[in-house]
Amino acid sequence: MAKFSGKVAVVSGASKGMGRHFVAALVKEGMRVACLARPSGELNSLVEEHGDAVLALPCDVSVSAEVDSAIIQVAEKFGRIDVVVANAAIFHPFAFEDADDSIIHQHVNVNILGVSWLIRAAIPHLRETKGQIITISSESVRMPFPMLALYAATKAAVETLCNGLREELRSEDIRVTILRSGSVSGGSGGSLWTQETTEAFFKKIMETGHASMSGASASPESMTEALMATIGLPADIGVDLIEVRAAREGIPEKAKTVLGESE
Repeated sequence: MAKFSGKVAVVSGASKGMGRHFVAALVKEGMRVACLARPSGELNSLVEEHGDAVLALPCDVSVSAEVDSAIIQVAEKFGRIDVVVANAAIFHPFAFEDADDSIIHQHVNVNILGVSWLIRAAIPHLRETKGQIITISSESVRMPFPMLALYAATKAAVETLCNGLREELRSEDIRVTILRSGSVSGGSGGSLWTQETTEAFFKKIMETGHASMSGASASPESMTEALMATIGLPADIGVDLIEVRAAREGIPEKAKTVLGESE
């Protein structure tokens, strides 16, 4: 029997990047998984890939009513919620003085409010199952990257939220964990960046040393193992924070590309 057979997870930002890897790993271990993401072909393809083990729910996590509706649908479809993985986030570099209102609102609305709406809606269900909340944070909280100052600030805010909720929900036997991730290869975060933005960002982090601090990107499969290990711990153990960063020296692949282009 699979390790998590009979349990149900909710993963936001499930259609791309790490979220998609999380879904595949959870399904492999026997979970049924509700996949929240904006409408797209990638979201629909999760059903084609995993069949009845997943429920694909188009959802803008920045809109509280959409999140509330999604959680209701999960409970109606699967009958319970055991794990919430708050993974959805906006990750877009910009020089802060040039930022328009829209990009600032997007970061706050998705990265902070989106996590808040998801956790709030899920708590009553997690109370019933003595479940887990896992939020995906970033190494940039510890050493904020240039051109990602607001992104780092939103992740720091989520970490503070989790630290408070952990104590608030401890008497309910709901565990709250922060998974602070380092650089991971194959992510979708830069898919919408312009060439100009990409070059400016990676040149800047090469200049400041953040690229080498981040190291050679870890594989998404390795990062997924950290998530699965956290979920699989006995119920009498709570992990407050797990920081999983690239172990090998180097720089991200995109930084190498930009460096090569600039020479």
